[in-house]
Order: sequence, then structure tokens, then C-alpha cells
Amino acid sequence: MDDWFSVIAAESDLPADAARRLCDIGFVVMPGPVACGGCAPLSEAYDRAVSTADPDDVSIRSSTRVNDFVNRGPEFDGLYIYRPLLAACCQIIGRPFKLSTMHARTLEPGATAQSLHVDVEREADGWPLVGFIVMVDEFRAENGATRFVPGSHLLSHEPGELMKETADSCEGQVLACGPAGSVIIFNGSVWHGHAANRSARRRRSIQGAFIPREARPAVKQAARIRPETLHRIGDLAKYLLDLGPAV
Repeated sequence: MDDWFSVIAAESDLPADAARRLCDIGFVVMPGPVACGGCAPLSEAYDRAVSTADPDDVSIRSSTRVNDFVNRGPEFDGLYIYRPLLAACCQIIGRPFKLSTMHARTLEPGATAQSLHVDVEREADGWPLVGFIVMVDEFRAENGATRFVPGSHLLSHEPGELMKETADSCEGQVLACGPAGSVIIFNGSVWHGHAANRSARRRRSIQGAFIPREARPAVKQAARIRPETLHRIGDLAKYLLDLGPAV
């Protein structure tokens, strides 16, 4: 197909209320792309993929992050082709786009609150950005649900310019809570960061981002794509991964 963006825009739909929330407050929590069988297969696949990941793909900071969940198994193939998510990309990015990254993130018990931040500076390479977070576990106030400052995507300032301590609570912030299997879709310019995990259990998620097609991705999938992944995914996924005609 010569014009994938037009095809995606025509075939993808975002509920009107969700579209309004993305426009007005910068994020929305909605039912996610969990495959038939519910969250248990996704949870099991997550743990298996994290436990077998190459150490070079693992980063431990305020949370444990494992890169490249495009290649971790078929249980994750439906996440980045979820039609409401693609509709949100059409709305926010407004031109051809691609996946920049998709990774696992485990927030360990006792983790402190993350500083409020934006995912990309306004007008920088990779802006506008659409982020998504698939809840492998339920997001609750006590286990580090992501906090957002509604409407902050409309500001020209970043958190550090207006706050003395960006890890502190911000007036008006809200927690994006939801059951396992939900997805948070957000404008990458909205102020956000995970809250403290005050529970005794880890909190797991799969996160990713879409960027304009001409921008430089965090992970160049054409260089990492595995034969088994390439064999099972469809043309839409190949386009979103920007694999190119040679693959």
C-alpha cells in the first residue's frame, strides 16, 4: 500500500470521549489489547521474557526495564497494532508515524516516586510523541500507578522550570489507575511519572512510544528483528516497525 497513514486513519477508531480526554487533559485510561484468554497468558509471557532476557537488554534504575518487547513472543504482537492506540497517533501526531520503542517495566516494592517529566521536548526530534502503558498488573494508588498533571501538555514549560522538586506531588495531579489489561494512552508532552510503590508487590507494565516517521527511533527494529518475529507479524506491524522494503 502506498499510503499506510490514510489506511490506518480510515480503519482505526478511538471512542469520542477518549479522543476528547486526550485533547483536553493529555491522557486516557481505557480497555486494552489483551488477547483472548485474559491477562494470565500475558502475565506468564512477561515473566518468562524478563527472566530470559540478555543482560545487555536490562536496565535497573527506579524500576527494572527490559528492552525490545517486539521480539519477546507472540503474546506481545497485538499491543502496538491496537487500533484505538493507532487512532490516537493519527490524532496527536497527525502524519505518518512509527514505533520508537516497546519495553517491559517492573516497579519494585519500595520504589520512590519518579520525577515528573515529559517524554520529548516540544519541537525536538521525535515530537509529537504518543506513549502507551499496558497494565500487566492492576495500577493502584499504593503500588505506583502513573501520575499525570491534566492539561500540562498544553503548557510551554517543563516540570523542572516550574517546580523546585519534580518528585514531589504537583497540585492537580491524578493517578491513572485501572485493572490489569487496561492501557494508558498519553500525549508525550503531558507531565507524568510513576508514584511510589508502597505495596509489598512489584507492579508490572509494558510501555512504548510512537513518533513521527522521519524521526530517529529509540530502537531501530530493522537491525534487531528476529526471523521468527518477522515470520508471524503482518504487513501493518512491519510498516509500524519501519522495517523497509529489504526485510
